[in-house]
Amino acid sequence: MNAPAAYLKRMEERLPDFAAYAACLSLPPYKGIRVNTLKISAEEFAGISPFSLSPVPWEASGYYIAEEKPGRSAYHDAGLFYVQEPSAMCAAPLLDVRPGERVLDLCAAPGGKGTQLAQAMRGQGILVLNEKIPARAKILLQNVERMGIVNAVVTCADPETIAERFEGYFDKVLVDAPCSGEGMLRKEEEAAANWSPENVAMCAARQKKLLDSAARTVRAGGQLVYSTCTFAEEEDEENAAGFLARHPEFILIEQKKIYPHREKGEGHFAALFVREGESRCRLRPGKERAERQALSAFSAFADAFLKERPAGRAISFGESLCAVPEDLFSLDGLRVLRAGLALGSVRGGRFEPAHALALAAPGYFREKADYTQEEISRYLHGEEMPCMLRGWCAVSVDGFPVGLGKAVGGVLKNHYPKGLRR
Repeated sequence: MNAPAAYLKRMEERLPDFAAYAACLSLPPYKGIRVNTLKISAEEFAGISPFSLSPVPWEASGYYIAEEKPGRSAYHDAGLFYVQEPSAMCAAPLLDVRPGERVLDLCAAPGGKGTQLAQAMRGQGILVLNEKIPARAKILLQNVERMGIVNAVVTCADPETIAERFEGYFDKVLVDAPCSGEGMLRKEEEAAANWSPENVAMCAARQKKLLDSAARTVRAGGQLVYSTCTFAEEEDEENAAGFLARHPEFILIEQKKIYPHREKGEGHFAALFVREGESRCRLRPGKERAERQALSAFSAFADAFLKERPAGRAISFGESLCAVPEDLFSLDGLRVLRAGLALGSVRGGRFEPAHALALAAPGYFREKADYTQEEISRYLHGEEMPCMLRGWCAVSVDGFPVGLGKAVGGVLKNHYPKGLRR
């Protein structure tokens, strides 16, 4: 890894153990996965894992791995794990999220920390995952669906819009801010190529605005975590101190910083704040409901093919039918990619289930067409499969759903989304 000379000089001036840091830059980066405990326990996954696992100390479901491309495993398609850099797992646990809370991830794409928060919520409460860049928001949604999350609202909005809409609404807020990426130098050549003092200053200024927006959304007594994957004090400790100076209603509870030569992680910073005083929230539950035709079609489908129906309030969302938390806020005026769990849509008078319904935790389909690791690769490629079931079913690998199929005459028609096929 060729780190910029100006960066190395800067780090030498700031780190008393710079020699150890410089030496570690030539070593391979740490790699990790986080087991999705919405679908399988960490202990159960360890028993079937295709990887050798070593536990990450700050995340109970996190593991170090040596494999280069873990995403090629069909268990990844089934949402049994999320590929995540180990030190990046340290921020979300600071919030100590509980089921039933209202939680915001303001800069959520691609979804590592947001899906980590969802695991702690266990499908209960309201999780808003926001990403202002549309292309990245779509990737975020794909990961939310793959991980089987049913209580998330994926939004694509400017952080200031979120602040105005959700003032004093959330119990827990995470700001994993875009940064200069100094903790990514061993992992991504682009991070080294883009580094400059000017970029550090630009990132620090942008992060201040993000923190100010996030502060408005935290209720009195609520918590906020600010995190980056950089070492620059301007973006980390100085931004945390500046935030406290601008927002005396917050107090700092804890700060954590990981360096690759001191702990087993590429590098991360996280600070936990608590809001004191008073706050006011005007947001009320929405009144959206499902169209009668769609609800009737889904009811007939559910009776035929589901072992149970997803909890929550059914609403019409564009052409789709979704199940959302009963007390979900109104979606009017907010750019939403997905609200809750997508159930499906009515086509030609019949209900066609959504891909997300097959992957939703804990699993709703009565029947599974189960295949081995070798066989499932054909399904993931888009091929038809032999199957003696009848009608709609989840398609699974070793019992874990990866998608949908419709069995007719001994053949499983492939309904795996074309954009995900490989």
